[in-house]
Amino acid sequence: MIKALGALVYTAALVLAIPAAAEITALSDMRDGDMKKLNLHSEAKPVGTADFQTFDGDPLNLSDYQGKWALVNFWATWCAPCRKEMPQLSELQTELGGADFEVVTIATGRNPPPAMEAFFDEIGVDNLPLHRDPGSTLARQMAVLGLPITVLIDPEGREVARLTGDANWASDPAKALLRAAIDSQ
Repeated sequence: MIKALGALVYTAALVLAIPAAAEITALSDMRDGDMKKLNLHSEAKPVGTADFQTFDGDPLNLSDYQGKWALVNFWATWCAPCRKEMPQLSELQTELGGADFEVVTIATGRNPPPAMEAFFDEIGVDNLPLHRDPGSTLARQMAVLGLPITVLIDPEGREVARLTGDANWASDPAKALLRAAIDSQ
């Protein structure tokens, strides 16, 4: 009886794992252009648990985004590739943002709030959040070793993909891949 129950549990675990693996394979096959740099994890990973802050200093946590897909971008005011990438993330938020998906931008390290505002003003971004991780606590927990780093978090609050460096997030391949992820849930 115990062996039969064990076999049933093992079979159920395999059946439940197959769709997730199939979804990752399907998304992997969609990578084109800059999205070839997107590392899709074979298994979802936990995210950092440290709080970060709104622009005004109120606490936030990545768990606040559970229930939707979140594309979390770690950036800094001094980061040249971030300056290039941020308008594309803004366009992505305009097109895909809503109840099922959100672009979350977190300035990590020393980024004075006035400099953050100036950065967004200079590049014409007005629809993304000016969140801060001033002590880089969340960034360290998430192994953010350079900037920009963009992490895709599923509705269960797990990291499913990561891209190191900048990418054209407003490109057709990026939008198609993210739409497919959003539609998979």
